[in-house]
Amino acid sequence: MKAVQLQKFGGPEVLEIVEIDRPVPKGHEVLIEIKAIGVNYADTARREGQYVVKTPLPFIPGAEIAGVVTSVGEKVTNAKPGMRVVTLIESGGYSEFAVADERSLIPIPEQLDFQNAAALPLQGLSAYHVLKTMGRLEKGESVLVHAAAGGVGTLSVQLAKLFGAGKIIATASSPEKLELARKMGADVLINYTESNWVEQVLEATGGKGVDVALEMVGGEVFNNTLKCLATFGRLVVFGAASGEQSRMYPSSLMARNQSVIGFFLPQIMRKPELLQRSLVELLSYLGEGKLKLTIGGVFPLEEAANVHVLLQSRKTTGKLLLEP
Repeated sequence: MKAVQLQKFGGPEVLEIVEIDRPVPKGHEVLIEIKAIGVNYADTARREGQYVVKTPLPFIPGAEIAGVVTSVGEKVTNAKPGMRVVTLIESGGYSEFAVADERSLIPIPEQLDFQNAAALPLQGLSAYHVLKTMGRLEKGESVLVHAAAGGVGTLSVQLAKLFGAGKIIATASSPEKLELARKMGADVLINYTESNWVEQVLEATGGKGVDVALEMVGGEVFNNTLKCLATFGRLVVFGAASGEQSRMYPSSLMARNQSVIGFFLPQIMRKPELLQRSLVELLSYLGEGKLKLTIGGVFPLEEAANVHVLLQSRKTTGKLLLEP
């Protein structure tokens, strides 16, 4: 089968099309013929050797896939060939076929196609759990969403609204991206390329700051976001897209009972009940039209390297997908 593999860490050019043996499902595994693949910053971090956990080489990126079950392992009891499913896997998604544990599979509702199903899990689950599980968002509270026109950002804005947020403050780098955030439900729009964006956040909250802030850039963006936090505020860190680390003094959080919380989706994946419950909820929102996906582009598998360039340029909006 065809797959995209990296044998060394580096830029997009290390992604190579290779021919490898099709995996064989064993035990509780199923084999999935992949129809759509989600592209994420985790994939670029894997490629660069900068992921949160060690990446073994050679490595096939891709954690987010939708497709059709074609065969099953000897211990499988619930999955059957022909099922349309979406799932998250540790690796191997940039290919024509992949194996997954049957317990991680979520049936795709009839009204959804493979592209929309693949566009949801990783970014949808990230948005869901940074807001609800880690951010502990309560009705009426204010939320700050950075990169609000991106995949996680557009979903975070919508989910914050569904969860009852009182005020949603969205930041982005252009008027076009801010307009998209407004359409998703943002109440306050701020261009983060402006030097006074912190003051604008504070002004929008009457000087109090935000109750929940979502931060995935790192460096100075982290430090400035911390300045936007209210008393009892929670700052949830779920990435470091800039590649820059931040320095902070933990004792500075004490005066206003503030929290800085880390989020890593694979830890949610290791809790199957929590993972499935939240993904079913997200798919139901999508099926009912309460949640809208923004797909920024669909590309053939052979263009994986170019898609990584696009993603890291930060000039795209919404979700980027690959198709075998």
